[in-house]
Amino acid sequence: MEITRKNFKESLPLVIDSINAADFVSIDGEFTGLSKGVKSHAFDTPKERYQKLREGAVDFLIIQFGLCTFTYNAEHDKYIVKAFNFFVFPNPLNRQAPDARFLCQASSIGFLAGQGFDFNKVFHEGIPYLNFLDEKKMRENLQERQKQNLNNSAHYYSPAYESPALKGPLVIPEEHRSYIEAACNSIEKFTKDDSEKTLALPPSNPYQRKLIYQAARIKFRTGIQLDTQTGENRERFVVVSKVTDEERKNMENAKRDAEIEELEDAVGFCKVIQALSKSGKLVVGHNMTLDFLHVIHQFCNPLPEDFDEFKSLASCVFPRICDTKLMASTQPFKENIGQTDLATMSRILNHAPFSVPAVEFPPDMKSYSKEAEQLHEAGYDAYITGTSFLTMANFLGTFQNPPKRRIPPNSPFLEPFVNKLFMMLVQDIPYMHLTGPDLDPAREHVFHVTFPSEWKSTDLMQLFGGFGHVYTAWLDDTSAFVSLSHRENAALVTKTIGNSDIYKVLPYKVYREQRLQCESHAASRHYTPMVGRTAKSSLMTDSPRLPAKRRMQVLGASTPSRELPPTIHEDEEEEEREEKKEEADKDTEEDLGEPLTKRKKKSASTSPAARSNDGTLCPAVASC
Repeated sequence: MEITRKNFKESLPLVIDSINAADFVSIDGEFTGLSKGVKSHAFDTPKERYQKLREGAVDFLIIQFGLCTFTYNAEHDKYIVKAFNFFVFPNPLNRQAPDARFLCQASSIGFLAGQGFDFNKVFHEGIPYLNFLDEKKMRENLQERQKQNLNNSAHYYSPAYESPALKGPLVIPEEHRSYIEAACNSIEKFTKDDSEKTLALPPSNPYQRKLIYQAARIKFRTGIQLDTQTGENRERFVVVSKVTDEERKNMENAKRDAEIEELEDAVGFCKVIQALSKSGKLVVGHNMTLDFLHVIHQFCNPLPEDFDEFKSLASCVFPRICDTKLMASTQPFKENIGQTDLATMSRILNHAPFSVPAVEFPPDMKSYSKEAEQLHEAGYDAYITGTSFLTMANFLGTFQNPPKRRIPPNSPFLEPFVNKLFMMLVQDIPYMHLTGPDLDPAREHVFHVTFPSEWKSTDLMQLFGGFGHVYTAWLDDTSAFVSLSHRENAALVTKTIGNSDIYKVLPYKVYREQRLQCESHAASRHYTPMVGRTAKSSLMTDSPRLPAKRRMQVLGASTPSRELPPTIHEDEEEEEREEKKEEADKDTEEDLGEPLTKRKKKSASTSPAARSNDGTLCPAVASC
């Protein structure tokens, strides 16, 4: 079901009812961009990955949001699916609403255009929204404005502004005098003409409208009401109406009601996310970290800089989430799912040993078919994400004795995958744990290297060439992480290579300790004591919350006893080592890509062993 601003209000009750009745909900989003250029790499920690992704989530937008509800029908042993495809855009409904600024990434916009994405529908018919803080601010402003209007209710004029000029003679600047005199003359003729009920004055700017209100209040004491309206071309003008005191009172009440309704309309799509949060239902996505961050930032609360605050906020907004990318990348699924992109994974799950459960769309709603793919329409992607989750969940039932045909979304068999977001590229930390401690591998085989900006991948290969196959992740022009495929050689690196005036090699553990010390020192220098309030994040008072009972359950929940197995197991390392034995003698290297500037440079430097000290070396960690 396609939902835009035109049919959002009438469709909202159906959406909320579907969420509340569902066993679980799947989501997907389409964005104006993905990355601001900060590269993720294979040695990111969850905290570092969050900070990198947060930069994009703050500046790019979700412009299409897919939501599918899955409700099990026990009588017919099938799931009833309702799919909703929302077009979302922060077009302000009035002058008080925030006028959002956002970034677009050329590759993302080009990709969506190539998929037939309707940008005109987004910009013209996109559903507006106000996150919690913006809604709170607008409600306070509206209440204050209506309070001022109520204090002035003895007067017929519209605006809440009480000018100090009214305490004395009205002063009209010369350049506006002719316009104001013409407006007052028109109003005077209008009051004497019994055949007309309303008068629309010519379009005017805000200052001219202010002068009209002030002049009319002085010259015409009773019998008329002034209001400002907006025309089809967004021009604004004053409308004069003939009213009695009773009619004026009714008009003022109607105006207050209309302003409240307009604010509710401005909250818009956030009501869907609020309903989803309050329901406490399991929310399923595929590779959903970006979707998750965007949803929280756009429709709930701004993403905090602190990683632990983010975890707390995330668990309050969505107490249960599941990432199908993480499921497909771990046991017992990864042996049968060679590729985990959504489209390929969905096709693989259509065949043995998997079995797709029966699903059905209501006859009065739009249905999707896997045979007629509509990839990168958010509603369709949410649909195949949900069916993929069901298929993998039921596959877990085949390992039981006796086998179970159906594994419900709240089954303990799924707990190892719940509240964990998949982390791309990182094999020893496959997920970001939202409700528990993150994995913290030792990484004894990883080294942080700093070197002159002239160095290339070949220089690093030569430096570590005696230790076998290596994996390089560039951080910038003068630093990189280097990982040994043969972990047993890690102890030899510091003994053999050491440091020089040209390069510096630090074990990963030492590098992390130095960096944490530096961060701690920087934080202490900027610490401001909290006076007169408890040391509690603003999240605890400003974020949209679950009911108190459930919030305590979420925040006080213990870590699930069954941990998700890492993507690479210790008992597989020996086998992997044997497979790469031949490669070790080739002195080859794979990397995540040199910075572009390094590919263009013609290095004049010699090999690491014979290089002269022609520049100052950057330290492994910036000085505190």
